[in-house]
Amino acid sequence: NFSPSSFVLAGTPGLEAARFWLAFPLCAMYLVAIAGNGAVVFIVKTELSLHAPMYIFLCMLAGVDLALSTSTMPRMLSLLWFDWREISFGACLLQMFLIHSLSAVESTVLLAMAWDRYMAICHPLRHATILTNPVTAKIGLAAVARGVLFFLPLPLLILPLSFCGANVLSHAYCLHQDVMNLACTSTTVNIVYGLTAILLVMGLDALLIALSYCMIIKAVLQLSSRKERVKAFSTCVAHLCVVLAFYMPLIGLSIVHRFGKGLAPLVQVVMGDVYLLVPPLLNPIVYGVRTKQIRRRIL
Repeated sequence: NFSPSSFVLAGTPGLEAARFWLAFPLCAMYLVAIAGNGAVVFIVKTELSLHAPMYIFLCMLAGVDLALSTSTMPRMLSLLWFDWREISFGACLLQMFLIHSLSAVESTVLLAMAWDRYMAICHPLRHATILTNPVTAKIGLAAVARGVLFFLPLPLLILPLSFCGANVLSHAYCLHQDVMNLACTSTTVNIVYGLTAILLVMGLDALLIALSYCMIIKAVLQLSSRKERVKAFSTCVAHLCVVLAFYMPLIGLSIVHRFGKGLAPLVQVVMGDVYLLVPPLLNPIVYGVRTKQIRRRIL
């Protein structure tokens, strides 16, 4: 039994020969995500007419996507291009904390955006008085605090574990489930706390988002004209796409980690890469296409 000084990142098992060329499309996706989310942050910050809760939440979402993709992609590209597979124990724990806490922050921001749409459609007269800019800023701070408080214990719970020889991780980055599975001592506390944190953050957020959309649909169906119904619901299309892009890969990755022991290692790697790469790439594209003000400023 020992505490490893470093871990080895597997990267793309079974695709070692294509690893160098596989990095190019991933790098292109990363650059598009950086440019798109950076443009959203810049436009919302500089355009005074966009200093409203809906766009401030969008700016928060873009900032989280910038941080999430930057915490994983440079390390992944260095593995694929230069075969830098080793990562120190401390750096692995830091990356683990960033990935899980930033995912929690993004989930909370998506919930806040759903609440914003609910207030705008179901209670339009109270929307401006309740969701002021100071309240929006406090929600953003609460999202960051929630992510840190719930997921800071994950790397701390890894520290007491002992490991038995194997130190090869299945992904090109560090995830709690991946590191935990290498331990040869009991991981019951890690499993229980990790599952509890996921359910209380992502699970609860998904439930509340679904509930808010049930109420939105009920309010929209009560509108008199078809044109009003289409106009009201069209304001939610971009948010719905972003929610699906975030939660579907998350659910898929969780299922694969919990029940996919017999699957090929490449399946877990692909699901993990989709979970970390697709939302930062799609979010600015979806909102750029659907939001007239942002699209006009980009053009």
